[in-house]
Amino acid sequence: MGTKTKSAKGLPTWKKALIAFLCVILLGGSWAAWEFYQTVFSPNVALEADEDYFHVPTDASFEEVVALLQQKGIVINSNEFSWLAKQLNYPENIRPGRYLLKNGMNNRELISLLKSGRQTPVKVTFNNIRLKEDLAGKIGRLLETDSTAMMAAMNDPSFTENYGFNPETFPTMFLPNTYEFYWNTSSKVFADKMAKEYQKFWTDERKTKAAKLNLSQSEVSILASIVQKETNFRDEQPTVAGVYLNRLRKGMALQADPTLVFANRDFEARRVLHKHKEIDSPYNTYKYTGLPPGPICLPDQKAIDAVLNAESHTYMYFCAKADGSGKHAFATSYTEQMANARAFQRYLNKRQVFQ
Repeated sequence: MGTKTKSAKGLPTWKKALIAFLCVILLGGSWAAWEFYQTVFSPNVALEADEDYFHVPTDASFEEVVALLQQKGIVINSNEFSWLAKQLNYPENIRPGRYLLKNGMNNRELISLLKSGRQTPVKVTFNNIRLKEDLAGKIGRLLETDSTAMMAAMNDPSFTENYGFNPETFPTMFLPNTYEFYWNTSSKVFADKMAKEYQKFWTDERKTKAAKLNLSQSEVSILASIVQKETNFRDEQPTVAGVYLNRLRKGMALQADPTLVFANRDFEARRVLHKHKEIDSPYNTYKYTGLPPGPICLPDQKAIDAVLNAESHTYMYFCAKADGSGKHAFATSYTEQMANARAFQRYLNKRQVFQ
């Protein structure tokens, strides 16, 4: 009888071949497992800082998200990200927003965050806003909605009427403060939140005070915008408001210099000249009596309250003091006012402030 051929270790050749085959399978499986582990758990987010934000646009496709991650150099291996994202059904669950990424995140963590929709809100602060364009630009820089869309909405009567305003008075709905929004907030959602904040501010007590002044809420804000631009001193604001209310009651022109600055868009002017008074604008309160059609800035809440709690006095005029303090001298007669005005003009001429 013939004998079976054995290896040097006494194993049959077929067994040796089987062991070798199994080793290859095990090694291949181990390599595949290692590759899978690397794809899922190895760091794949490389940021220049410890943290940074990534924005997923509204209606972005999966391919667009991947392209943005590549363009911004956020992911090290986009192929690994794409493969795992598909396994985890991210292409069917893309949620727009602003996401806070951390340096060294792995694909699983990144996909989980983007898929969850757990956005980091944007803090939107606005103050010292003069024009609707300024407000729209501020919003456009911080949120997804662009400034053009926001501006178009603010100038659209059908849009502003939904909130009880016209395009001129609509800015009075925006109370300067710091608010939180999701980055992908639309113009309408932004306005809706501002309307709620406006309604919250206008308590029954404030509405009653406005009614006693015979002013609408928007008119109070318009007057407050003038008061705010007239003086930076909070203790003077109720006094200044009282002067303008006295003028309104008598049917006198407000003759408020800040409205001329607004009408001329000459915001660098330190001195109002006769040429400024010549402009034919409804915001020229030297030419037209009553309040202008809209605010000349977004008045803050303290300025609005200064109007609602205006001082009751007999002053009809005021002028900057000739001492450089920035405060004002108040007068009951035109003669007294002219004396104060001449003193201030001499002060400006002495310091060579001619425009």
